[in-house]
Amino acid sequence: MTGILPTAVAAPPDGPGARTVPASGRAAAPAPARGGGAPARRRRLGPGRAVPFARLAGPALLVLVWWASSALGYLDPRILSGPGTVASTFADLVGSGRLQDNMLVSLQRAGLGLLFGTLAGVALAVAAGLSRIGEYLLDGTLQVKRAIPSLALLPLMILWLGIGEEMKVVVIAVGVAVVVYVNTYASLTGIDRKYVELAESLDLTRAQFVGRVVVPGALPGFFVGLRLAVTASWLGLVVVEQVNATQGLGYMMFQAQQYAQSDVIVVGLVVYGVFGFVSDAVVRAAERKVLSWRRTLAD
Repeated sequence: MTGILPTAVAAPPDGPGARTVPASGRAAAPAPARGGGAPARRRRLGPGRAVPFARLAGPALLVLVWWASSALGYLDPRILSGPGTVASTFADLVGSGRLQDNMLVSLQRAGLGLLFGTLAGVALAVAAGLSRIGEYLLDGTLQVKRAIPSLALLPLMILWLGIGEEMKVVVIAVGVAVVVYVNTYASLTGIDRKYVELAESLDLTRAQFVGRVVVPGALPGFFVGLRLAVTASWLGLVVVEQVNATQGLGYMMFQAQQYAQSDVIVVGLVVYGVFGFVSDAVVRAAERKVLSWRRTLAD
């Protein structure tokens, strides 16, 4: 067919760069290397095959260094308790039920803040990403909020909402919403214009355009924001649980700090770390399931 094959440009037939072009118009394939050797093996540039549970290697190494430093006497137990003492304290807290009660309260606060913040962040990103009016009204304000730490809003939130549970959940939700918004909005506005033009040429409705173009294009950025939002919810939880709280992991750690109980503080940190690791793993698993059509370096 005309216009499919590229035009071949050959050197003058009698010149030093004379080259024979086949009738098909395609350049001849390069001759095999002399010596009859096997072709060179293709170099692998990716990170290699993923190993299940290999992400636990880093935390395991950290615990091993901690244990060795404590056993060799490099760590002062008054400043940082050893793994054996922390494990014993953990068993005591579980046996008394103190740890479970504080964990449930913290999980409720972080879960509600994550839920409300994610819903708000997605709604704001859709409003700003699919409408110029929404972009002009929302994006600037949220970018300003992104530069203001949630801790700086704490006095104002206490003034507005008091020192009860509502304030704690709202502070967490605000931090989560900004993180989800930024990543989802960037993914929405980064959708290739040609897909929008294709949807217009196919005369898709607004709902069809959102379902077939916007959602698949925004999901990768949304999951990145969700992973960061999970971390933001735990960070916000540590802050709000030190404000007139009577229960929660942060409150337990704050009380332990007053009595120099480093083992209780480390137990709280370990629980926070486990919650963060597990929640991030859950989000990653959901991302792989939902975005199974993608082939990335992480696969």
